[in-house]
Formats: sequence, structure tokens, C-alpha cells
Amino acid sequence: MIVSTAFAKADVAVFGLARSGIASVKSLVEGGARVFAWDDKEDNRAAAKREGAVVRPFTEWPWDKIKALVLSPGVPLTHPAPHDVVVAAKDAGVEIIGDVELFAREIRADRTKAGRAPVIAVTGTNGKSTTTALIGHILAQCGFVAEVGGNIGKSALDLAPPTPKTIYVLEVSSYQIDLSPGLTPDVSVLTNITPDHIDRHGSVENYAAVKARLLAQTAKTGQVCIGVDDPLSAAIYTRYASSGGAEAAPVSVGKVLGRGVFVLDGALYDAQGQRAAQVMNMSAAPHLPGAHNWQNAALAYVAVKPFVKDVRQITAAIGSFPGLAHRIEDVGRIGKVRFVNDSKATNAEAAERALICFPDIFWIAGGRAKEGGIETLKPHFNRIRKAYLIGEAADDFAKTLGGTEHEISGTLEKAVASAFADARAAAAAAPVVLLSPACASFDQFKDFEARGDAFRDFVKHLAAPERQAS
Repeated sequence: MIVSTAFAKADVAVFGLARSGIASVKSLVEGGARVFAWDDKEDNRAAAKREGAVVRPFTEWPWDKIKALVLSPGVPLTHPAPHDVVVAAKDAGVEIIGDVELFAREIRADRTKAGRAPVIAVTGTNGKSTTTALIGHILAQCGFVAEVGGNIGKSALDLAPPTPKTIYVLEVSSYQIDLSPGLTPDVSVLTNITPDHIDRHGSVENYAAVKARLLAQTAKTGQVCIGVDDPLSAAIYTRYASSGGAEAAPVSVGKVLGRGVFVLDGALYDAQGQRAAQVMNMSAAPHLPGAHNWQNAALAYVAVKPFVKDVRQITAAIGSFPGLAHRIEDVGRIGKVRFVNDSKATNAEAAERALICFPDIFWIAGGRAKEGGIETLKPHFNRIRKAYLIGEAADDFAKTLGGTEHEISGTLEKAVASAFADARAAAAAAPVVLLSPACASFDQFKDFEARGDAFRDFVKHLAAPERQAS
């Protein structure tokens, strides 16, 4: 645990007591703060009380004494309207921050000490979790102590204290960036930007501006890595490259760059020096299929170069990456039928990255739809043998699919069973049952992990009779 000492002997408030909130309570209490806390859920309140917090509604907090409000990233800060606790904090002149900011202040305070641990921060709409995990994997394979967390896995404050070999690798969402003005990474990575979380930020321009803020906060002596294949990110790179900040490296898949790193025809090239040099073929990384994963690999390659000088070590580590759960995750085969869990695909852009990887798809989609639905996926419908629609979006998705064969399955369990039966009976040599919902999960599951775990369990149940029969 990273102990937050910035508010020792002071009063601090924590609102929202899920993973990051409880980590904040523990860190602050350990650091000598008196912590007031609240959450709508009784179990979360009980957990905070066990950690030493004073648990009471925020309307009863001593706002005139509180030095800072540590806000859960999921609580509305500005849009569609500020939460009442945000209004109360602003009225009282109380600073509003998040758990990543507490982490950043502790690490920044340690900058004057020998062995201060570097920080790599990764953001973007899609691909940030895989890129973050891959960076951590490369660093670990190359002998570093890679502490990976933030918006993936552990809260930043739940990571281990630094050692001389520690490098922190944080996935940071736009929500977390909003609450982390003091985060100054040594390396910042922007994967891409497509419209998302508009309800939280008000417009795609505001959303992009938050992502760009992380780059602006990068240490002047650091490195910024930007995927430039979408217009919004390309525009950010153009602006940033002339800003005089940290060194900026563009990354592309499909475009030859005069300077930067790019992937062309499945080969990774480094053009950061005097000439472009091929450093690896992505066929050597079997758990990073598709152009989107090639971008993730290229970004990770750039991000670790300040720390790992031997390119062969980097490429070997990329090749050994085992993949990430719920992201085009191969969960098994039954006969000729392959099952792929891509539950993390919570919007159309993410689902597209899976659809282009396979030719004969029995597609499970649906849930709580994002703005725009699946209209942008129409060019890939020819890859879909049949679609199986679940959740709130089923009827709307059915309309968009039109003549593409589909059924409204309703539940994931029914969809898996129907897709398997159809895939097994199909003439295709290598059919794929693909869960890539293009939707949030919250209508039927608590999160995308629970949805992906359920898919994996349903596949196991299907496989059990097959094993008994053999």
C-alpha cells in the first residue's frame, strides 16, 4: 500500500467507497488523517468504518475543517450535473481530488529521494487496458518490478511501495484524469480517441481535452506516445508536438511514418532514429491478434524504450504476452467451434476490432447501448453468420442488422447455447462464437468482467457433456 501522508493530522473526506474509495480511506488513515466517509451502500460503509473512517452522510461533515474531498471517479463532477457532494465541496472551498492524485502526490514528494520510481500512465478510449498490461509484462520480463494498477486491477494506492527497481504503470480513465491535476508521468500514452462518455463530459471535444491534459502534465524530460490513426488523436499530436513539452512519438498501424513507430503488413518498424528498421513481426505475438493489438504493441514498445535499451528483450517480451482476460480472449474449443470472450468491448469501436479478426462469426451482442449503437459496424456484417442479441439493446440492434441473420436470445446463457448449436452445424471450417457486445453490461451484469466470466462458465458447461461423451 502507498501511504498518503499529504493530509497527516488533517480532516479529509472520501465519497464513494468501492475499490478506490476504500483504498483511499486505508491510505489516508495510515498516513495520519482523520477521514470522513460515505457511500450509499451499507456494506461499503461498514468496510470504511472497519478501516477507521468516521462514517456519516456528507451533509453532516464538518466542511469548514475538511482540507480535501477524495471523490470516486464514477461520481459526476460536471455533467450531466455535479453531484450534491461536489456542490457542497465547492461551496465550502474544498479541493476535489481522486485516489490517483493521492498516489501522485506521494510519488512526487519522493522525487528528491534516491530511487524515486518512474510512472507510466496510459489513457485512451480503446486498448488502454491491454496496452497497460503489456507494458507491465515487458518491464517484468526485463527485470523490473512492474506495479500495474489504476483503472485496471488494483487501485493506485493499493500498489506496493517503491523499490529501486519499481516502475508504476497506471491505466487512467478520463474520470481519473479530471481528479488528478498533480499526476506528472515520466511516460504518457494515448491509444486513441473515439466518442465515449459524452454524458460525463458534455461533448467529444471536452472528452478529448481531458485525455490531452494527461499529455500536458507529463514531465518535461519524459516521453509522450500517441496513436495517430484517428482524427482526434492526430490533432492532439500535431498540437502537442509543437508545444515544447516532453518528447512526442507518433504511432500508426498502416501508415509509414517518417519519424515514430508503425506497423505495416504485420511488421513493427521503429523510425525514431535516422531510418526505419523492422524490429519484429507481429505473427510472433499470437495473443495480440488484429491491427488494434498491433497498435497496443507499438505503443508499449515506445513506452518502455526509455527503460529497456535492448530491443530484442522488448520484442521477446511482446511475443510472450499471454493476453488479457475479456479482450479477444480465447476461452476454448468444442470440436471445430472456437469461443472468444471480448466482453470488454463496450462500444461499437471496440467490437469492430474483434469482428475484423475472424471470417465466420456467430456474434453475441447487446446490453445497455452506447450512443450510435452498431451503425458503424455495418461494413463488417458480411463476417457474421448469425447474431444473437441480448439485453436492452436487442430490439434496436435487430433493426440495424436488417437482413443479417439474427435472433433475439434475451439472455447470455440462451445466446451461448444457440450460437454453439448453429456454429457446430454450420459448413464453416473454423466457426467462432464471439461475445463482443458493443454495449455496457449494466442491464444484466454488474460489470463487463462479470459478463465475461459468465460467458466462460457457460462455455465450460457446454464442454462438460462433450468430454463425457468422448
